[in-house]
Amino acid sequence: MEVKIGVQHANRELVLESEQTPEEVEAAVADALTGKANLLQLTDEKGRRVLVPADRLAYVEIGEVSVRKVGFGAI
Repeated sequence: MEVKIGVQHANRELVLESEQTPEEVEAAVADALTGKANLLQLTDEKGRRVLVPADRLAYVEIGEVSVRKVGFGAI
């Protein structure tokens, strides 16, 4: 699933592919915005952790879960 994170005072957004569920990402964002956590912590599909200070979050866009297709298809 693709997650886009807008960070205040940054020219680009952070984009990562995560194996976390949309519910897990939403819970992590909610914890960061309500003050339960000082950092938004997400893990990408390669196991790398992305840490963003909660007070610098501008927005978080949670994409749909993508299904990977294997093989060739006719269009």
